[in-house]
Amino acid sequence: MEPKIFNLPKILDVRGNLSFIEEESHLPFKIRRVYWIYDVPGGEIRGGHAFRETEELIVALSGSFDVVLNDGGQEHRFHLNRSYYGLFVPKMFWRMIENFSTNSLALIIASTDYSEGDYIRDFDDFKKIKSKP
Repeated sequence: MEPKIFNLPKILDVRGNLSFIEEESHLPFKIRRVYWIYDVPGGEIRGGHAFRETEELIVALSGSFDVVLNDGGQEHRFHLNRSYYGLFVPKMFWRMIENFSTNSLALIIASTDYSEGDYIRDFDDFKKIKSKP
């Protein structure tokens, strides 16, 4: 699978808008873990790893940031700034999240429980693994 932006439901209301995610309707995986990134100091970069098995959906609940993905040969950049867009990140994509705006909040929905063994933390190792048939 390739990374792609999912349009999440958006219910407009003069009292405030509402969006939601339903596991079997909006995600190509079962939810095993949910976490969020916030209070990122200016200029900091999060991520800098790939997952062997984990797939994710990343949503900018507040503010904006860039998700930079690399498949081992090509880089893909996504600017997330709306709470009704979710970026699907397949397994085996190197990921970095950068350019956080003030008070941004990144919600990440993951297909697996946390496991340190699922992480690839060295980009050269990642490229070697990706180049194997």
